[in-house]
Amino acid sequence: MPEPRRLSSRDPGFEAELAALLAFEGAQDESVDRVVADILREVQRRGDEALVEFTRRFDRWSPASPAELEVPPQACRDALGRIGREERSALESAAERIRAFHEHQHLQSWRIEDGDGTMLGQQVTPLDRVGLYVPGGKAAYPSSVLMNAVAAKVAGVAELVLVVPTPDGKANDHVLAAASLAGVDRVFRVGGAQAVGALAYGTRSVPAVDKIVGPGNAYVAAAKRRVFGRVGIDMVAGPSEILVVADATANPEWVAMDLFSQAEHDEIAQSILLTPDAAFADRVLESMRKRIASMPRRAIIEASLAGRGALVVVRDLDEACAIANRIAPEHLELAVANPDPLLPKIRHAGAIFLGHFASESLGDYCAGPNHVLPTSRTARFSSPLGVYDFQKRSSLIRVSRDAAVRLGATAKTLARAEGLEAHARSAELRGEDPA
Repeated sequence: MPEPRRLSSRDPGFEAELAALLAFEGAQDESVDRVVADILREVQRRGDEALVEFTRRFDRWSPASPAELEVPPQACRDALGRIGREERSALESAAERIRAFHEHQHLQSWRIEDGDGTMLGQQVTPLDRVGLYVPGGKAAYPSSVLMNAVAAKVAGVAELVLVVPTPDGKANDHVLAAASLAGVDRVFRVGGAQAVGALAYGTRSVPAVDKIVGPGNAYVAAAKRRVFGRVGIDMVAGPSEILVVADATANPEWVAMDLFSQAEHDEIAQSILLTPDAAFADRVLESMRKRIASMPRRAIIEASLAGRGALVVVRDLDEACAIANRIAPEHLELAVANPDPLLPKIRHAGAIFLGHFASESLGDYCAGPNHVLPTSRTARFSSPLGVYDFQKRSSLIRVSRDAAVRLGATAKTLARAEGLEAHARSAELRGEDPA
């Protein structure tokens, strides 16, 4: 099999090799951006007509009319009844765990009062309408439906609009079933940049939303970047990533499969192992060689590992944590005998999995925390998707007459220092006796 590169932090060229390994700019490819700009322009100009045209071109089926793009709610309920009993039970169990976790994330409104009658506070309200993009090209992702939709509904979003590509016109029953379980309000069989455009600008059939969430390919990412400002977005997601920090107590078979689990997403996904034990890295590689033949997505795994994978031998676990912070991975597994002492040393990661039994795949599906996570080192400054992404905050200010005089003195001084006389007079007038 084509193998991941072998690196050592002791090598003189390690810093340059690590930088090259982490470099990725695919989501900002200029040729992709030009195509996306044209698609968005057409959707904004021609609405449903453009959606039907792009669906014919990219999804290889021809809607008889724009109305055919929408999936009736009954069709989602029917899909829930068609899937297997075990699959339905798994979806229901995952949805309940996701809901229970996200119930803890509610932001709360609050107020404080000064002795002079001033009230300050914060009012938290949910978004009115949110668009959820669900990928549907290389694979179907009912788990993404649950992660996004359940969090939005827990936040109190009034209307949730789901868009999903349906190659050859075939809708995935598991995606529709998840939409029904999660309480999605409307579903449209539209994908790609054109779906993002429809959610951002609105068409006769697809309502404009306030925020767009959900992962997608480079075209979807570029489209979200372009419409940001007209609507909110969750993030511009890059390829999936896993970083495993392991010591000699880890099971090499488990670690190998964990690395495979992200590599199978996409040829440009990234799987990296950091270990202070060179012999353990050898055992992981041997497990990879033994297991790869049984992987249905073998070609994708091999391309991912050969292109962006690595087995890195480090000096010790402290250095592993320091390198992990530089990588700021989407998923970080601490597959060590005692992970808790390492946790305070980790500053940047989307999700942290502690110990040998916490596989990243549990986080993808059913552990409870959201699997929409920052990628491409953005965990340095951003966080997993949560209820707070579907809520907004308004400041509350009530001022008494006495407080207006006291605060007005400060405000007028600062306003005049900035050369804004109307601001100063506005503050002063509240303190003057009425005529």
